[in-house]
Amino acid sequence: MATDYDSPRKTDDEMSEDSLEELKARRADKTAGAVDVDEADLAESLELPGADLSNEELSVRVLPRQADEFTCSRCFLVHHRSQLAQTKGSQLVCKECAA
Repeated sequence: MATDYDSPRKTDDEMSEDSLEELKARRADKTAGAVDVDEADLAESLELPGADLSNEELSVRVLPRQADEFTCSRCFLVHHRSQLAQTKGSQLVCKECAA
């Protein structure tokens, strides 16, 4: 939508003169775009903290540490060798922990 910035703007007095019906119509237009949500479906999809997930089974493929990777001695995450910041004896430290 193009806006003409050179056109005169309404003053505060003119803004307060807007009719009550016009203001009600604007409010009705704004609420007309709202989406109705079925609360029953919403409640079923929510997971509450502390919910019992003992029946759930997670299937994730875990790969062993590769030859070009190391385990950081501070955060215990596996990183690529390019993330190695320092070596203190046998302790390897990643760039994030060294910063």
